[in-house]
Amino acid sequence: MEFLPMPVKGQGGPGCRKGPHCGANITSQCPSELKAPGGCNSPCTVFKQDRFCCTGSVASNCSTTDYSDFFKKMCPDAYSYPMDDATSTFSCPAGTNYKVVFCPLTNQAIPPSPLPAPPAVVTPSGPTTMKPKSSTVRTVVAILAPIGGFIFLFLVTFYFCKRRTQQRREMEEEEEEEFGELQGTPMRFTFEQLKAATEQFADKLGEGGFGSVFKGQFGDERIAVKRLDRSGQGKREFSAEVQTIGSIHHINLVRLIGFCAEKSHRLLVYEYMPKGSLDRWIYCRHDKVASPLDWSTRCKIITHIAKGLSYLHEECTKRIAHLDVKPQNILLDDDFNAKLSDFGLCKLIDRDMSQVVTRMRGTPGYLAPEWLTSQITEKADIYSFGVVVMEIISGRKNLDTSQSEESIHLITLLEEKVKSDRLVDLIDNNSNDMQAHKQDVIQMMMLAMWCLQIDSKKRPKMSEVVKVLEGTMTADLNIEHNFVVTTPANFGSTGNLSSSAPPLASDVSGPR
Repeated sequence: MEFLPMPVKGQGGPGCRKGPHCGANITSQCPSELKAPGGCNSPCTVFKQDRFCCTGSVASNCSTTDYSDFFKKMCPDAYSYPMDDATSTFSCPAGTNYKVVFCPLTNQAIPPSPLPAPPAVVTPSGPTTMKPKSSTVRTVVAILAPIGGFIFLFLVTFYFCKRRTQQRREMEEEEEEEFGELQGTPMRFTFEQLKAATEQFADKLGEGGFGSVFKGQFGDERIAVKRLDRSGQGKREFSAEVQTIGSIHHINLVRLIGFCAEKSHRLLVYEYMPKGSLDRWIYCRHDKVASPLDWSTRCKIITHIAKGLSYLHEECTKRIAHLDVKPQNILLDDDFNAKLSDFGLCKLIDRDMSQVVTRMRGTPGYLAPEWLTSQITEKADIYSFGVVVMEIISGRKNLDTSQSEESIHLITLLEEKVKSDRLVDLIDNNSNDMQAHKQDVIQMMMLAMWCLQIDSKKRPKMSEVVKVLEGTMTADLNIEHNFVVTTPANFGSTGNLSSSAPPLASDVSGPR
């Protein structure tokens, strides 16, 4: 049943406002013809029967009384009956006359008691029953979406971490197999053996660029164990040392007893050198208890270094360039016999090759000028040897910031002193014995200057240096007194240096 506003007779203007609806949608039981629009068609025109015509002013032939009680029960607030006879007139709360369209049951029987309300029909303008469900779904999605994203991220991260760990493990296993297949390699230790031999790495002897060295005891022999840092000496350097020094033997090379390549652990086991490295004995310190080395001891050390390098350059199957000759890598035994150590940066050069191209390696202050082109030969070691000889003679570091500004760089100072004939000023003044052998020391300086020639072709072979030290040959005195690169120059083995943005001289032997 629907209530529609009706225009008042005799008056113009729009109809009244729409009144209240019944609690039940009686039109849902009407024939389909009566449902559009909204069940408000008049049954008089549909069924062609006056008995279904019910209007505000009831006609005499309208069977209203059949349904008036039902109307009153269904819509008590919408209309009232002053009397229930055929002359009754419908009246609405606001005094508005309405046309009431009613569709009785299809069997046209008198309507029963009020019908139960059917399920609510969703209309575009009214509230919808899906809203609570949609709101719940959105809430669940809002909660589960970030959780799902987090789980996905976690799984992806876990996968890649596991994959990286697996790759690292496979690489370590390959390295272990690689070292196991090498012929002539030294003894192989387990990490637990070296951990026990060094008493949990308790006694540290020193620390270098690639790791720390610890004192140990394996059986009846004292050993020095170098434990490499993961971020320092890599696989290439570790392999170079094991394969190079492990397969050669010379009295002036530190003996490599063994190594450990177990998972991420990389350790090298050397013979123990009681006096430590050379830098502890030649750099004068105010708190040093031991007296400075005498001239004969310094000569012996220089000779031993030269013999070790001569063996590497000229007596091995392949020429071996050490490429990191410096006092820290020269070790001394109880009798001050010197031995070269730390072959992690060494480079093997075939005999039929005049030079080799390699990345810059070594220590600033000891690098030969040809490092500016990265094309080097074993002659790079000879330049470094010349620097070390000058440090041994003068008892100071090559680069010493504690000195006055003009004396910071030892090799630059050497250029000035030789040109002013004042080489004697460079002799270690902390040693009376050195001062007593001035002429011999100056002769040693001449040998060092021969090794410090910028043109590598003008430098001597190490076998020639040994002969000079043994007195069977004299040093070449027809040399240039320029030892430090300040401008692009000819380096002998590499030709002219390109003038396009060369590295700074401070990266090689020049002052910093």
